[in-house]
Amino acid sequence: MQGGVRKRGNNWYYYFDLGKVDGKRKKIERKGGKTKKEAEAALRKALQEYENAGLLFEPSEISVADYMDYWLKNYVEMNCKYNTIDGYKRIIENHIKPSLGSYKLKSVTPAVLQQFVNEKSTMGFTKHYMVNIVSVLSGSFKAAVFPYKFIRENPMQYVKLPKNENMKAETDRRVITQDEFKRIIERFPQGSSFYIPLQIAYHTGTRVGECCALTWDDIDLENKVININRILLKKGKQWYFGTTKTASSGRKIPIGDTLVDILKKHKKWQAENRLKCGQFYNFYYVDKNDRIYFVDGTKDYKTTDAQVHFICTNESGGLVTPESIKYCSRVINYELMIQFNFHALRHTHATLLIENGANMKDVQKRLGHSRLVTTMETYTHATEKMSKNTVDIFEKICHPQ
Repeated sequence: MQGGVRKRGNNWYYYFDLGKVDGKRKKIERKGGKTKKEAEAALRKALQEYENAGLLFEPSEISVADYMDYWLKNYVEMNCKYNTIDGYKRIIENHIKPSLGSYKLKSVTPAVLQQFVNEKSTMGFTKHYMVNIVSVLSGSFKAAVFPYKFIRENPMQYVKLPKNENMKAETDRRVITQDEFKRIIERFPQGSSFYIPLQIAYHTGTRVGECCALTWDDIDLENKVININRILLKKGKQWYFGTTKTASSGRKIPIGDTLVDILKKHKKWQAENRLKCGQFYNFYYVDKNDRIYFVDGTKDYKTTDAQVHFICTNESGGLVTPESIKYCSRVINYELMIQFNFHALRHTHATLLIENGANMKDVQKRLGHSRLVTTMETYTHATEKMSKNTVDIFEKICHPQ
């Protein structure tokens, strides 16, 4: 591509041809400086940027706030699921923009970012949440290098998440003891809104959204299998069915006699409540957009939408949601004084299996992890205990008492 420089008045300008648009050649001309040498240097830089990016722009002048909006629109919203998009937006609006938004993207250094991460880590957020903040920064700045070519180097590659005692404990990575689970079930016994989701999560390791989305069509009591094929998610003020976290999260989980008996009793309990509540019982439907809504028997309601029969309901048929389960978690934490998060039941389920000799590949499938390495890295503490037990077994074989 050819270009050149010329003097106009007291300044030097550079120019070059762009690609043809509608068969017509386009040309660009910009001020290059006070001298011919400055204009020639500006021309070389402009030509390089045009060849690399396909258009002439000055990406280094974009602010962090504007770039985050650009990244959300052009990458996150095009490639991620609703919950991920919503989570990223919250992190950007609540944390990144207030602290870093006014910076020029080119001016953000590793030192600035490290200071930001250090300050956030002292504010009482969980380690998991801090990892999410760092992930958003790392992913967005990496994309700013390539494919967007707004900056030449990713400053986040030098930033580390500090070890900070002020971070909240990771309750979703805590193993609930059998005694603690017994106390939890005594607080939320059969007939309670939360009895069934607690039992399902403890016996299967399902995520909260997966658990709340289960309907009786997903349960095969005869063959003892639960089919995980969707999640319950909230958009605005409305609940919807959504796709599972990953393709491998869609799975069939074998269940034991204990959970089968619990579910059979629960199904009978629901039927009795439908009769007892009569016209005031809640019936749920799902429309063509996967929006979930309910009506009770007091209304003469006709629809072509499919009726859904949820497993996790209260006495009057009301749906138990991930949002309402937060109340359950607060009671367990502050009334029972048990450090608890619903995700801890998933962690507990997997840990108990691994520590007691379950095949790691089977645990991976049960949890819906896409890669075996994810399971192994997440449950390193459990595999270390297994390794110790393996040594003890070998010692007993070789050196019987």
